[in-house]
Amino acid sequence: MRLADATTMRVGGEAERWIDASTREEAIAAYTALIADDEPHVLLGGGSNTVASDEPFAGAVLRMRTAGVVVLPAAERRTRPVGDEEPDDASVIIRVEAGESWDALVARTVAEGWSGIEALSGIPGSTGAAPIQNIGAYGQELGACLVGVELLDADALEVRQVPASQLRLGYRDSALKRGDLRGLVLSVDLRLRRSTDGLSQPVAYGQLAQALGVDLGHRVPLADVRESVLALRGAKGMVLSDDPDSVSAGSFFTNPIVSGRFAAGLPEDAPRWSTAPEATATIVPLDADTRIPVREPVESRVKLSAAWLIERAGIGKGFALPHSRAAISRKHTLAITNRGGATGEEVADLARFVQTRVESELGVHLVPEPVLVGLEV
Repeated sequence: MRLADATTMRVGGEAERWIDASTREEAIAAYTALIADDEPHVLLGGGSNTVASDEPFAGAVLRMRTAGVVVLPAAERRTRPVGDEEPDDASVIIRVEAGESWDALVARTVAEGWSGIEALSGIPGSTGAAPIQNIGAYGQELGACLVGVELLDADALEVRQVPASQLRLGYRDSALKRGDLRGLVLSVDLRLRRSTDGLSQPVAYGQLAQALGVDLGHRVPLADVRESVLALRGAKGMVLSDDPDSVSAGSFFTNPIVSGRFAAGLPEDAPRWSTAPEATATIVPLDADTRIPVREPVESRVKLSAAWLIERAGIGKGFALPHSRAAISRKHTLAITNRGGATGEEVADLARFVQTRVESELGVHLVPEPVLVGLEV
């Protein structure tokens, strides 16, 4: 079987062997054998974030097909806080098997009246891959509700619960993605809120607020958020469908984070968002015999729009290299699409061209978001 048949980009060569794990026990046995035999392997969920070479893959593909969602008992809610928040009766912790479709999970939570991931509607792929990438969109990020994962540790070959704090989540990043923590995600625990009024979390993204016709910070029906997000993503070709522009790996590059000093030198119309936390005040009593601590200046960090950078570098929607079947999406410059019969190498060639053009024109290096198998960008 070819990786092209199991990935949304529809590129990738024949794998030496395939293993479909439909149960937790099958997944544990298969992964343990792969590690023990030191066999080259690829871990695959929904295949939405993987771009592979068309050269044969001399190894195994372990595809997670496990399914199941359970609500953990109240006793476990009390022992599994997220961040600094204390669990309460309004919270619900669900344990989701790694092979569950992410969007199907979001649809279920909306139907159940659980808020926290409604703005993450339409993201393709499996739930087990979500913490690896720390997925996020339209003002919500997985890390805000992630309790932890059940991991089959590649070093100890033991199953253990890893709290979110040990995953060191960042922007589309985690210890699992960086390889600082190696293993197979078996299940994911999420803490959501029981929405007694059927309303969402406060809307935290301007484009979504505009689509909903509300101001930032307002709460609206959960179903309305899901419907609006699906419509926004669909207009960008970012929902799997018959649309040729959806034959992609979604956003191919992450939005770069640069220093405030560098961002100040970009054109004024460059979209940018500060990533620095708000400064906290230091309160010192007037009669206190102490000096006010001097704080070291912290260089500001700014997130830029990768899509804007690509367009500003002269690469527009629909752009393709001569004789290539890979092209920039006709709906969104952040996606590279397969126009039909493209190879993984053609996708990589276009990605490298985009990188080179943006770096030469604007001095910003774009980092690929998908997992690359047998390819370099």
